[in-house]
Amino acid sequence: MPAESPKLNVLMCGTGEYTTGWTGSGASKSDKKIGVVGLTLFDLRRLGKIDKLGMVGVNGKKFPDIRQHLAQNIGQVYKDMDLTFDEFPKDGKVDAEAYKEAIDKLQPGDAVIIFTPDNTHYNIAIYAIERGIHVLVTKPATQLLSHHNELIAAAEKHKVVCFVEHHKRFDPVYSDAKARAQTLGEFNFFNAWMSQPKSQLETFRAWAGKDSDISYYLSSHHIDICCWILQDLAIPTRVVASAATGIATSDPYNCVPETEDTITLLVDWQSIKSPKHRGSGVYTASWTAPLKAGIHTGQHWYYMAEKGDINIDQAHRGYDATVDDTGKAWYNPFYMKYSPSETGHFDGQRGYGYISIEKFIDAARSVNAGESAASEFDKHGLPTIRNTVLTTAILNAGRISLDEKRPVGIKKHGDQWVLE
Repeated sequence: MPAESPKLNVLMCGTGEYTTGWTGSGASKSDKKIGVVGLTLFDLRRLGKIDKLGMVGVNGKKFPDIRQHLAQNIGQVYKDMDLTFDEFPKDGKVDAEAYKEAIDKLQPGDAVIIFTPDNTHYNIAIYAIERGIHVLVTKPATQLLSHHNELIAAAEKHKVVCFVEHHKRFDPVYSDAKARAQTLGEFNFFNAWMSQPKSQLETFRAWAGKDSDISYYLSSHHIDICCWILQDLAIPTRVVASAATGIATSDPYNCVPETEDTITLLVDWQSIKSPKHRGSGVYTASWTAPLKAGIHTGQHWYYMAEKGDINIDQAHRGYDATVDDTGKAWYNPFYMKYSPSETGHFDGQRGYGYISIEKFIDAARSVNAGESAASEFDKHGLPTIRNTVLTTAILNAGRISLDEKRPVGIKKHGDQWVLE
């Protein structure tokens, strides 16, 4: 991209673990202790791609602690990091709609990055898109397929970039596996497992079971990978869901009664080219995995096709360390590398968590510079709002299946996917 391309102003929506590494109970105890979004954007500003930054949450009283946390864990750790940002709501106010004031201060061509509870994604994204703002929204993009379809239409109408932060697409293992899968013929079977320890129920107690579930939160990763692999190969036609319960709702977690522990979606896939070929996908997610397992996120998947299979374990990458006080732990610097470079600067630019955000920043700048049309990014396998619609269709169908205890069909009416 030419050096004269304008720098991007970016508003971060959400002030929690993924943005800052700060949670309601203090610094995160997960593998994102200093966050992902804020750290990446501060570094991209150092590298000349970003100008002004803002951050909006619901509770303005958190900002003094967040600023102190960022200063101590980013400013004092990495050289040349400018941590300035405008905060909303101001003056310690509490305002669930502070995002509107923050977005209203932006100009068309600016960007927002949304890392907020799942049930708020649509309202924030549509508000931004209708004002000509580029949007990166974390997964799941929306909880309802109808909302996802509305975002597709709005992004197209306003000619803005709208990506979903499916960072697994940028994992070199997953992207290489996708390429290999294309050589294996007709799809037959996919099985994915993703889990996090029970301690996450404490982090997410404010919304767990009330506003979203573990399938939306975690299975969105591997459902999207499967949809990405099967793009132009097969389409989902039916979803049946099953859930395990009893841990999240008990002491000491005491989540609301409707909280599921583990959710499994069984999805029927129909080959696009061959009527006789059908496949099955099984996608399981849990936030009641054991504590002290040495990994924060258990994640593996298996793909079987006509001419071969692929087996991936992303929790154990051949890199582990054992410490007297804490025991054995497996590390994944391929996602975010937090250790500084030899010069003392942030050194995680090759991590797929970083790349996922940078790809969006580059796309938005390219559109602003007149070098690309926003619609062009649908053609390159990137997680645009249009390219991720089947992920939302499956997740939404799974939720309906659990609530209504029935199979849910997925069909295309005209150019739009709908549930039956």
